[in-house]
Amino acid sequence: MNLADVRTDYRRGKLRREDLKPDPIDMFNLWLEDTLDAGVIEPTAMSLATASADGRPLLRTVLLKGLDARGFVFFTNMESRKARHLEENPQVSLLFPWLTLERQVIVTGRADKIPALESLTYFMSRPRESQLAAWASQQSRAISSRTVLEMEWSKIKEKFGAGKVPLPSFWGGYRVKPKTIEFWQGGANRLHDRFEYTAQADGGWRIERLAP
Repeated sequence: MNLADVRTDYRRGKLRREDLKPDPIDMFNLWLEDTLDAGVIEPTAMSLATASADGRPLLRTVLLKGLDARGFVFFTNMESRKARHLEENPQVSLLFPWLTLERQVIVTGRADKIPALESLTYFMSRPRESQLAAWASQQSRAISSRTVLEMEWSKIKEKFGAGKVPLPSFWGGYRVKPKTIEFWQGGANRLHDRFEYTAQADGGWRIERLAP
């Protein structure tokens, strides 16, 4: 297979300045609705890029679980590798790869822990099995086998029985306050449409078209 010959000419849509909303969160919600209508698999999946204190980057996929004017929210084990990175360097980037619609959204900003009450509210909304998994998994740590993980899950399940599963002290959420949000729409002949919103000191947003 010659990878140089693998290519797609994007022709599904276009993005013009008159299509943009003044606030990028409103624009994001509009595009998110489009992904839901189109049946895109895991429409809230986003690639989260972090870097350690010495600058080593790492990328993984997490799920967007909250969004408002304050930013983009996701949840994780606070003892995980991503959490360690965020403690050392809170500057992150998010990527929403909605390639079925020939679109991407790229966010840059700072990730900060959200209040425990917000984490509790979301945790209690999760399926019980997911709550148990949060307790069972020592995220990012090496384990000898899957059997070890499944045994720990069973122990946790027996421990809490039919009662409520409490919020683990080591589990919670982060909110990424955006500095920039870029909307990318694939275009024919590689003439893609790109618009970047940049947060301003007065609370507004500067919008610029970027060359593809």
